[in-house]
Amino acid sequence: MSNVVLVGAQWGDEGKGKITDLIAREFDFVVRYQGGNNAGHTVVSGDKKLALHLIPSGIMYENAIPVIGNGVVVNPQVLVEEMRMLEGEGFPCDRLKISCDAHVIMPYHIELDKASEFKLGKNEIGTTNRGIGPCYQDKAARSGIRIQDLLDEKVFRMKVAAALEVKNAILEKVYGKRTFTVDEICTACLPYAEVIRPHMAETAMMLNEALRDGKRILFEGAQGTLLDIDHGTYPFVTSSSCCAGGAATGSGVGPAAIDRVLGIEKAYVTRVGAGPFPTELLYPENGGEGQDAVDGDLMCSVGHEYGVTTGRKRRCGWFDAVIARYAAEVNGLTDIALTKLDVLSAFDEIKICVAYECNGERYEYFPMQQSVLYHAKPIYKTMPGWKGQDITKATAFEELPQAAQDYIAEIERLSGVKATIVSVGPDRHQTLMRGWDR
Repeated sequence: MSNVVLVGAQWGDEGKGKITDLIAREFDFVVRYQGGNNAGHTVVSGDKKLALHLIPSGIMYENAIPVIGNGVVVNPQVLVEEMRMLEGEGFPCDRLKISCDAHVIMPYHIELDKASEFKLGKNEIGTTNRGIGPCYQDKAARSGIRIQDLLDEKVFRMKVAAALEVKNAILEKVYGKRTFTVDEICTACLPYAEVIRPHMAETAMMLNEALRDGKRILFEGAQGTLLDIDHGTYPFVTSSSCCAGGAATGSGVGPAAIDRVLGIEKAYVTRVGAGPFPTELLYPENGGEGQDAVDGDLMCSVGHEYGVTTGRKRRCGWFDAVIARYAAEVNGLTDIALTKLDVLSAFDEIKICVAYECNGERYEYFPMQQSVLYHAKPIYKTMPGWKGQDITKATAFEELPQAAQDYIAEIERLSGVKATIVSVGPDRHQTLMRGWDR
């Protein structure tokens, strides 16, 4: 096992936390390379389940150094609170490293995020209101504030003053919201500076030195392929590059150092917030009718489909092989981790979307044109289920019902990538290894 990028291959919430938690012990470094505390994943330690939003899963293992890379946006308050939570649970954070070039989410970013989303009304993007997008906007505009600035009060005050000239005008005149003073921002942010200071590092240099020493790196992605700012269902996307390519730009490690790309996929599909979703099974409260509405409700309840970060009920639908093929291509997937297969034990029949239909034309590739995607109808292949058969106790692929084996084989055939990890339950041991460790 060398260097691996772990990436969500759908719209996020694919179960990346469990898989990262499962394999992180194999690596010397675990690196977050994009996003911020809009991410949410659950890691398990003994009988404890901990929700992490910013700190990499490597924090759970003594042999691994967790790294927040330059591509991440950091809310210092959330970071420090998460560190204190972990330390209270017996997981020291002394090994944590934070890139000096990571950008800081400021209080005005959060207010701008909320105000913008409110103004959009029914056309809202579905942001988590955590200031992620506005922070990335400032980064792209070359007016952002970075971790290294937070640690120099003189520089910090100067940059905040310059930022507030613009941000206060927008907050007041565009949104009719409160404004901020420099002192107010300093009071809110600077107390965290001394906590962060020992963890600040030139992380790109550190990681490349580690590679030269033969160390192994796991790049832990957040969100999912179809939420990528370039390759997702724009504008209903996040503000960062969450495809595998983002691991290079968000860490400072060249792409040639990456050996495998592990795509995490649910055995069905979910998404949170607005945007196209061809295989969605609408809930009754959203206008769903008949068997589709019944199946959607069942999928949500059995799968406990509520967002870790937002608590929102996720939209649910059948597995989409069009998306799976697209994710395999744009990420260069070498492996699939298929999660939550056990949820499908509730169904007599299971459907796989093999293509879309729009205006009489068949699409076997994922169409980025909104005029097609918003009107695409799924073309399904129906397969027998294994209802009533408990697969959570399976310890080998061969112990699965034949229908479950056939379902996985069909996903592999349609996506062109082998499922080398199959999750059959929520716990770490409820996982079947099919060549991942080779």
